[in-house]
Amino acid sequence: MPKDWTEKDERQYEHIKASEAKSGRSSKRSRQIAAATVNKRRRGEGRTKSK
Repeated sequence: MPKDWTEKDERQYEHIKASEAKSGRSSKRSRQIAAATVNKRRRGEGRTKSK
């Protein structure tokens, strides 16, 4: 888990990763999608640095 992620972020990541794997995605792609989704939510909440 990245150091800036909360426990909720980690739970969301695991849930999304499992969901993507269940729908037939490879494990690598499932991890990428899950991480991008969690980071997108964090960015929307203002918990990341802006570019």
